[in-house]
Amino acid sequence: MAQRLLLRRFLTSIISGKPSQSRWAPLASRALQTPQYSPSYLAGTPSQARSIYTTRVCSTTFNIQDGPDFQDRVVNSETPVVVDFHAQWCGPCKILGPRLEKVVAKQHGKVVMAKVDIDDHTDLALEYEVSAVPTVLAMKNGDVVDKFVGIKDEDQLEAFLKKLIG
Repeated sequence: MAQRLLLRRFLTSIISGKPSQSRWAPLASRALQTPQYSPSYLAGTPSQARSIYTTRVCSTTFNIQDGPDFQDRVVNSETPVVVDFHAQWCGPCKILGPRLEKVVAKQHGKVVMAKVDIDDHTDLALEYEVSAVPTVLAMKNGDVVDKFVGIKDEDQLEAFLKKLIG
């Protein structure tokens, strides 16, 4: 009840533009102030939890957002790119995806991986003639140099990447 009354007085004072003369006014005005942070607070060291997420897999694997993003990050890439066309509902895609990410991460930046959801990007799937998922393309200098459809084991994936890297 007291909270409701305080809130009503507080909102009334904001709407009317006049500060409330109640004993709660100092508390309400302090609650509205923007907290001030010292530069030393902002320059603090990052938390340990944040550093856990900065792994090699994250930097070598990315999701395609749209056509121009695909053009920029895949077709115009100087680094060879493995393109994984997948779907959320595809069981084999859920097995191949992590396996492929692991093998790409082992290459230490010699190759990167782009993930394309065919339900979100049907235009790209049609352009690259993807008729089944998972479909994986190997692209170098904007050209498709190799392709496979279906699941492969880690040894087969490593051979696929070695052929791409050269």
